Amino acid sequence: MDFVSIRIITGDVARLVDFYERATEVRATRYSEDFAELRTASGTLAIGSTRTVSLIAPGAARPAGNRTVIIEFLVDDVDDVHRNLSGFVEEFVNEPTTMPWGNRSLLLRDPDGNLVNFFAPVTPAARDKFAR
Repeated sequence: MDFVSIRIITGDVARLVDFYERATEVRATRYSEDFAELRTASGTLAIGSTRTVSLIAPGAARPAGNRTVIIEFLVDDVDDVHRNLSGFVEEFVNEPTTMPWGNRSLLLRDPDGNLVNFFAPVTPAARDKFAR
């Protein structure tokens, strides 16, 4: 089994796709006004409108209701990402911080309030874990 993607359901696909394109510097493939994907080498971030929920299971997902999942992106330089997103991101949850497990992390909220973590391994053990 392979983990392939995570999907965010939103009331405003265009706004969320624009945010993630800018934040990740990855261009989205927009299949329709209701669905887009940002593909990376290791997985896909899919963004679907509330209208797509009825195709899956009506009422199964509500936009802007997540308070438990953190969407994470491995980056080369967390401080550089922070500089690039300052003035663009409305809510930084924390400034770049080195965590006890060896990653430097920047936690923020996307326009729907979902937590997003940009991180870079900075200790030898963390770098070994994410060696590319």
